[in-house]
Amino acid sequence: MDLDLTGKHALVCGASQGIGLAAARALAELGADVTLLARREEVLRDLAGGLPARAGQVHGWISADSADTGALRAKVEALVAAKPVHILVNNSGGPPPGTVHGAQIPAFEAAYRQHLIANHVLAEAVIPGMERDGYGRIVNVISTSVKEPLQGLGVSNTTRWAVASWAKTLATEVAAKGITVNNVLPGSTETPRIEQIIGNTASKTGRSREEVFEKMVGEIPMRRFARPEETAAAIAFLCSPAASYITGVNLPVDGGRTRSL
Repeated sequence: MDLDLTGKHALVCGASQGIGLAAARALAELGADVTLLARREEVLRDLAGGLPARAGQVHGWISADSADTGALRAKVEALVAAKPVHILVNNSGGPPPGTVHGAQIPAFEAAYRQHLIANHVLAEAVIPGMERDGYGRIVNVISTSVKEPLQGLGVSNTTRWAVASWAKTLATEVAAKGITVNNVLPGSTETPRIEQIIGNTASKTGRSREEVFEKMVGEIPMRRFARPEETAAAIAFLCSPAASYITGVNLPVDGGRTRSL
């Protein structure tokens, strides 16, 4: 099985922690040069220096806020002008928890800009280089809510569906050019995001954090949350040459929690 990414350049978003950082490490282990993208420059500098590196591998970082799509576009266009990107991992923190009924319009607008529009801006910047080199992998880290809406995540559910539809449409448009576009759907994962959801649920229901945790874990057939590295392994596979004939799919990495096919 060909998993070798030597000579490929990966841009990984939300790479300062959690699934993004784990994905960056997994891609670096397969030989890719990795550029980390997140907001905290000082953190990214340290993390880039700690990525796995063989002889000849060069890692870097871009400090950018995905909500500022104008600045994001300019920084990524400057990156690809110097070094084409062959792998794009779109990953960003989810919108705040809350019901869809009663959600304010600015909440939807902010979520769409941070996720859908930012993903599109990045894809538009990197696709020309992918076309020239005949190799492209775009992986969007979204949510199992694409298959089954999650209670208490109204704005997030809505936005994730929009991203999934965008990705499926894009996949059909670029498939003949050697570019694949896929979505990875994490379930509950040991990240700061899950801590936020547990805390929000506990405060709204009056239950303890421990009770909320036990209920969430009890709904997962594997009876545990995922480790970021487990989701990263799925991302890395989809970015590899071995996944060259897989495109337009939604891949749950959720320990079997999603009941739908």
